[in-house]
Amino acid sequence: MTPTLKTVDTSLLRVAYEEWNPAGERSVLLLHGWPDSIRCWSGVAPGLAAAGWRVLVPALRGFLPTQFLKEDTPRTGQLASLGCDLLEFIDALGLRQPALVGHDWGARAVSIACGLRPGVASHLVMMSVAYGTNDPAQALSLSQARNYWYHWYMATPRGEKTVRQDGRNFARTMWDTWSPPGWYAREEFEATAQAFDNPDWADITLHSYRHRWGHAPGDPLYLPQETRLTPAPVLDVPTLLLHGAADTVNHPDTSLGKESFFSGRYERRLLEGVGHFPQREAPFEVAAALLEFMGAPAVASANVH
Repeated sequence: MTPTLKTVDTSLLRVAYEEWNPAGERSVLLLHGWPDSIRCWSGVAPGLAAAGWRVLVPALRGFLPTQFLKEDTPRTGQLASLGCDLLEFIDALGLRQPALVGHDWGARAVSIACGLRPGVASHLVMMSVAYGTNDPAQALSLSQARNYWYHWYMATPRGEKTVRQDGRNFARTMWDTWSPPGWYAREEFEATAQAFDNPDWADITLHSYRHRWGHAPGDPLYLPQETRLTPAPVLDVPTLLLHGAADTVNHPDTSLGKESFFSGRYERRLLEGVGHFPQREAPFEVAAALLEFMGAPAVASANVH
C-alpha cells in the first residue's frame, strides 16, 4: 500500500498531504513536528490504513511540499497559526470529527485546534509535548530551560544566522541529541531535510520560537485566537498523551499533572527506551497504542486499496 500525494488550498496555503486508504469510513490526521516532515509517519500510517482508517498526513506551513499562496502573507510561525491552518485543512476537505494526532509542533497544532473549536475531533493524541505548555509565562525548571537552549539561541542574531545559513546542520543537532544515540540513519535525515528547502522554513522556524517566548510580535490576524488560548482552555475530547521516557528535550516530567486540563477521558503513557521521536523510533508500538485508543472504524480493512 502506497500513499497518494495531493494538495488542497486554504485561505493562505496550498497544503500538500499524503493520503492512505481514501475509502476509509473514518479519518485520522497525522501532523509532524520540527525539525521533521511528513516522512515521519511512514511507519505508522500503513497500520492505521490497514485497520480501515483514512489517513491524511499534511505538511505544516514552512515545510515542503506545502507553500503559501501569496508572497505578501506574513511568514508567521506562532502556534495559533498552526491550529488555524489545521482547522482550515479540515474544512477544505469536508472532514467530520476526524481523529487528530500530532507530534511536537503537530501536537501543539492538534490541541490548539481542539481548544478553538470544541467538538472538531473524535480523539486527540499528543506526542512528546504536553498540553498547557504554550504560555510564555509558564514555570520552567533550570534543567528544562537548559534543554531549550536552541529556543534562546534562535532569539539572538547569531542563532538567526545559523538557521538561515546552516539550517540542516542545526536541525541535525536536534536529531543527534533528543533521543538515544544511533536511532536514525543519516540517509533518512537527509531525505527528511529536503522539506526544509522551502524558502519559508527559516522564517517560520525563527518566528515560531521567538514569538512563543515574547521575543517577536504576533500576526494580528491571530489575535482573537491567541486571546481564546490564554489561559489554555479545558478540553473535553478523549485525549491520549504519548511521551518517550528517554526524551532529552522535553523531559517526561513536563507532561505530568495535566489532568485538570481535561474534562473527559485522559490517558498518559510513557514509552520506555524511546526518545523525542516515538513514531520513528517505535512505529509499531505507536500504531498499536493509537488503534487501541481510537478503536476501529465501523468498516475495516475491506476498504483498503
